[in-house]
Amino acid sequence: MQLLQAGAHQRVQLELDAEILRQGAEETGFACVVEDGARNVVLELSCLEREGPLLLFDAADPANTGWFARCQFYIDARTGAVLQTPFVVANRLDASGRPHPRALRLQVAKELPAHFRLPGRQPLSEKVLYGVLFNFLNAMQKTGVGVCGQGVVKPLAGGVQAALRG
Repeated sequence: MQLLQAGAHQRVQLELDAEILRQGAEETGFACVVEDGARNVVLELSCLEREGPLLLFDAADPANTGWFARCQFYIDARTGAVLQTPFVVANRLDASGRPHPRALRLQVAKELPAHFRLPGRQPLSEKVLYGVLFNFLNAMQKTGVGVCGQGVVKPLAGGVQAALRG
């Protein structure tokens, strides 16, 4: 981790290890391809052996209230931003152009404001970021992630029954 100064602005540059990201994604049940860029890392995630869809559900659907109350992560459907994290999610499309129910693209920002805090007001470090990321990946497989609003990110699980089948 490095602290960068640009005039009055301070930024933190994270030094993320692509191999740790790939191994962590695989340990949480995903096949993962990592693309390491200058300002972000992109994870192409899929779990094709999974029977049901990933547990991304519409937080506004009344059938999902039980899931919404328990979930730890929420996605702004308009932007794909995972709230209180440096992650941005995008649906991956299947051959017919619809959102693939078992695959996502996840972008992790490597450059953030020095005052950025993760959930629980945790200060930013690579170790803490890995923990939050792997919790997020587990949530998509087991406990559910709420998609708030309508926009570019589409829910993959509909209603409690569909989420339970996953």
